[in-house]
Amino acid sequence: MDRKNLYSKFLEFVPEELIKIDEPMKKHTTFKIGGPADILISPCNKEQIKSILKICKENEVPFYIMGNGSNLLVRDKGFRGVIIQIYKNMSKVKITEDEVWAEAGILLSSLANRIKDESLTGFEFAAGIPGTLGGAVYMNAGAYGGEIKQVLVSAELLDENGNEIILTNEELELGYRTSLLQRKNYILLSAKLKLHKGNKKEIEEKMNDLAQQRAAKQPLNMPSAGSTFKRPPGYYAGKLIMDSGLRGYCIGGAEVSQKHCGFIVNKDNATAKDVIDLIEFVQKTVYDKYQVKMEPEVKIIGEE
Repeated sequence: MDRKNLYSKFLEFVPEELIKIDEPMKKHTTFKIGGPADILISPCNKEQIKSILKICKENEVPFYIMGNGSNLLVRDKGFRGVIIQIYKNMSKVKITEDEVWAEAGILLSSLANRIKDESLTGFEFAAGIPGTLGGAVYMNAGAYGGEIKQVLVSAELLDENGNEIILTNEELELGYRTSLLQRKNYILLSAKLKLHKGNKKEIEEKMNDLAQQRAAKQPLNMPSAGSTFKRPPGYYAGKLIMDSGLRGYCIGGAEVSQKHCGFIVNKDNATAKDVIDLIEFVQKTVYDKYQVKMEPEVKIIGEE
């Protein structure tokens, strides 16, 4: 891959300040871990994304779509190819009565506040989830009894070839931490949500209550990627890990959180290898003790 050639092609339609070469991914993940991406590009609209995809395809260059890096671990050698970050540059919102249209890059916390300001209820559960709307639809994010599936009407998508698609809630096949987007490698551009009129003060109180519960139970003061493992059917990941005697267990700078065992945290300049080794150790330990397979929720990308 000729990075200079690719860079010059991207410069034709994306401002220079939005394209970075050899960009350390630890600057762009909530884990604060990750080697350099060959190119990191932050598009502002769907036309730019289409053009980026076209160039990547023509040059046979791998690409990866990310949001704010809240559910992502990039390996220490980094990513060979192009990271397309759909984040702050694509975060517009329009609210009409009880319907919300929002671009994929908006943070769920920001969107929840905008929705609250319009006295709409039904999205409070998402206020504390540390990700973008794009990531939330991609994995049908949920918390405290709520999930994206409950409020999503439709999604505007691109396939890997840059073709535009609009799918309804049903067509998106949303399940526990899964969706059609994952299976088809679709890219979310925007989504429509439907909520209900409510009492602004009550909505605010509920959001504050959930924020307090989260702060009391989760290691929000330490770098992590959120919940490390999916919930195994019939179990809670954190309890299985705790009951396996792994609270506070460390490999290198990575630690099973002492506050919530479902989180692996970057305690002391952890490497991606530290985290991956700890994930594998937790998986083996829990399986040996309970014969339960622990599936990581965090996405792991990059060069081995």
